[in-house]
Amino acid sequence: MSIEIKVPPLPESVSDATLVAWHKKPGEKVNRDENLADLETDKVVLEVPAPASGTLREIRIKDGATVTAGDLLAILDEGEGAAAAPVQAPSAEADASDADADADEAAAGGEGGASAHKLSPSVRRLLDEHDLDPAVISGSGRDGRITKSDVMAYLKSHSDEDVAPGEDGAAAIEVGGVRSRTDQRVPMTRLRARIAERMVEAQQTAAMLTTFNEVDLTEVMALRARYRDAFEQAHGTKLGFMSFFCKAAVEALKKFPVVNASVEGSDIVYHDYYDIGIAVSSDRGLLVPVLRDVDRMSFARIESTLAELGKRARDGAISIEELTGGTFTITNGGIFGSMLSTPILNPPQSAILGMHSIQERPMVVNGEIVARPMMYVALTYDHRIIDGKEAVQFLVAIKQALEDPARLLLQL
Repeated sequence: MSIEIKVPPLPESVSDATLVAWHKKPGEKVNRDENLADLETDKVVLEVPAPASGTLREIRIKDGATVTAGDLLAILDEGEGAAAAPVQAPSAEADASDADADADEAAAGGEGGASAHKLSPSVRRLLDEHDLDPAVISGSGRDGRITKSDVMAYLKSHSDEDVAPGEDGAAAIEVGGVRSRTDQRVPMTRLRARIAERMVEAQQTAAMLTTFNEVDLTEVMALRARYRDAFEQAHGTKLGFMSFFCKAAVEALKKFPVVNASVEGSDIVYHDYYDIGIAVSSDRGLLVPVLRDVDRMSFARIESTLAELGKRARDGAISIEELTGGTFTITNGGIFGSMLSTPILNPPQSAILGMHSIQERPMVVNGEIVARPMMYVALTYDHRIIDGKEAVQFLVAIKQALEDPARLLLQL
């Protein structure tokens, strides 16, 4: 029996998706619930599972295509029957390669030597420039065809000259005094395009301003060192810095509720809950999973929930609901070595807290110069509704809570 494989229902507010990649080819056997393809939306990657075991007979949508819910993706023959002849929608790149190769073959009069090495014009030109025999180069393209990348890899491996960056950042290879340079143009992923859109939106709609302070983390680090092992043994999760910053942020937000507010048209919307987004870097770009009701969460629950959300965000398995609805955001550039930065707002939120590297610096304490673990913190805020005084006092509240962590337990 043939089964139609269609685009599953997309998350609310998502109208379409991009088919990123097929994991199976026509004619291949598949098992029930095995992932056949990945669909990328603005925020998450959705899997298309096989509805039954059988043979993938036909693929109707090629990689890179935009699809909507209900679109027909492929045909699956259920059961263990023989596979039908593979029919697959070719990619645009494959179409171009085939056309170039066919043109070359026709120009050569269909000779066996030409058909043995179907070459696109750009590949043939590169081979001619360096007087290379295509027979000595292994092709990685479709049906073993030689691609431009194959030629460049061969030149690199057989060159006596070093590979040096070109003026535009492309790899430059010098062979026999002739310099060959390549550029690679790739479309933005949907996530990267969405990030770009939101960053421009933030710049154009909010009156962003950043204020800075520095925090002495001596007491926080002493607490972590003292209770690290006992905490992990009791709760099954590590005690990190983020739980301290989340708790400190909640106490500061309670004191300055406008920092937890958002702008909708000409209205200011105040939130009586504290849903904090934590920026997480992934291979696909920056994602911001949201911790709900952080004021009601323990240190252990913050750490364990953040670890779980962060892992699923990096694996592309997080839901769009878990990435929306935050009232405040914390981003930690310090894990990448950032000393100081001005974070950009996450619309429609009105403020974002930036953490940075912890550096031992000489500080004057009680009239003496001592080394202290210091961190610069930055608050970018929407000056339309948050005054400079409130922003500065908010950061001071963060500083006080972290330099005297007992305040977090006593909610002072």
